[in-house]
Amino acid sequence: MKHLDNLYNPYETPRHTTIAKNGMVATSQPLAAQAGLTMLQKGGNAIDAAIAAAATLTVVEPTSNGIGSDAFALVWVKDKLYGLNGSGHAPASISIDKLKSRGYDEIPKYGFVPVTVPGAPGAWVELSNRFGKLPFEEVLAPAIQYAEEGYPVSPVLGKFWAMAAEKFKETLEGEEFSHWFDTFAPNGQAPQIGEVWKSKGHATTLRKIAETKGEAFYKGELAEQMDQFSKQYGGYITKEDLAAYEPKWVEPISVDYRGYQVWEIPPNGQGIVALSALNILKGFDIREKESVNTYHKQIEAMKLAFADGEKYIADESFMHVSSEDLLNESYAEERRGLIGDTARLPESGTPPKGGTVYLAAADNEGNMVSFIQSNYMGFGSGLVVPGTGIALQNRGHNFSMDPEHANSLQGNKKSYHTIIPGFLTKGKEPVGPFGVMGGFMQPQGHVQVAMNTVDFHLNPQAALDSPRWQWMKERTVWVEPNFPSHVAEALARKGHNIEIQLETGAFGRGQVIWRDPQTGTLFGGTESRTDGAIAAY
Repeated sequence: MKHLDNLYNPYETPRHTTIAKNGMVATSQPLAAQAGLTMLQKGGNAIDAAIAAAATLTVVEPTSNGIGSDAFALVWVKDKLYGLNGSGHAPASISIDKLKSRGYDEIPKYGFVPVTVPGAPGAWVELSNRFGKLPFEEVLAPAIQYAEEGYPVSPVLGKFWAMAAEKFKETLEGEEFSHWFDTFAPNGQAPQIGEVWKSKGHATTLRKIAETKGEAFYKGELAEQMDQFSKQYGGYITKEDLAAYEPKWVEPISVDYRGYQVWEIPPNGQGIVALSALNILKGFDIREKESVNTYHKQIEAMKLAFADGEKYIADESFMHVSSEDLLNESYAEERRGLIGDTARLPESGTPPKGGTVYLAAADNEGNMVSFIQSNYMGFGSGLVVPGTGIALQNRGHNFSMDPEHANSLQGNKKSYHTIIPGFLTKGKEPVGPFGVMGGFMQPQGHVQVAMNTVDFHLNPQAALDSPRWQWMKERTVWVEPNFPSHVAEALARKGHNIEIQLETGAFGRGQVIWRDPQTGTLFGGTESRTDGAIAAY
């Protein structure tokens, strides 16, 4: 048993949709899904389940998120959809001029420069205070238990953990990074698949967050520890930055796509890129999935949406155009007219003025949650606050060093954000939460899953399992190994630079839960590209 390759399977093993009545939690790691289900079975609701799963994921999938992450949520409660922006701002003292004086021409990936205020713990507390049923300490209990007692590392988690450890050995230099290795590679290497890993620091930190409802993290002992660590190594983030943070409730934005409303969080998130692409695509008569014309139009619409996103998306108070401008119907028609028979280079238009984890949860009261949480790049900045298990995110790497750009680096400003939760409704009824994590793959995954559902009538599991494509830059498009070869060849003839990828990790990891409005029955799909699992009853 010890020598079995847990990542090798020579056979096609299709999964079927998971169906349940009372509650469902879909995540990228089985233990986190089970933690959420435990809350439902204790009398909690979907919000309690989502928080429990999210907190547990900081322990059981640290390769993608952590206590120092940001988070966003779309929450359906009592016939209304709510949006929560749990992203943090840049430190007040940072600026482009200061970085240039230190020799930086661009924002690095690692170290203190790209560190922004972590928003995830505050988002958990805010969700619990407004919509939760169970005590906050009880909701965080599974995460604390796994951190304290340990858990065996799952296959895909182990694979990415090992890759990160090897990369960090090669790239991270400086005493400040030693605490990452102490925490995540204590014996000089990442834990192996099946090996039990635990972190007393994680457990202690999560317990303090639970007992104080986040006060220790933002205004207490943990804030002091982050402040001291930052000062020791010339970082910018301070306890004042942490104390100033508050999650923000926002109005979700949407487009009508063939009779369904597709919902996203407004900027600073990139959900509007997915909506812009769908707004363009709905003007085409698309009927056949495995058609070169279908894929060509999807890719070209995605390019146009990304070009606008790169130019305009920023902290909403700094944007030169509004969400309404970018989703304007006449503007979508104008952009649609640019799509011809061959691949073109992406260019932004002028609108009229006017490593991540994703989880979904639903309960038998009709509450549903679409939740996403991320360090940005894998383990984030490579920094772990000594003794706490808090891996600080590197979200600031997304800022522009161009002072004229809408997304330029400024103190107290939020950056362009890649993580986006999605939600689908029809009429006044919720269909359910969906999402695909993975950097700039996310809006592309949202478009593909939404179209697989609405245009091609695929069930939740099939909508996720469908071979994916990812536009990378200019005319370059990556496709998965099982992408139809005849379509790939035809796309190449249209001028697309098609690159087949053997590694599927870059194509995102998603979850879907749809609810039947007549019966309340839940239909869930989970990600086959990772350790995805659905816990239901």
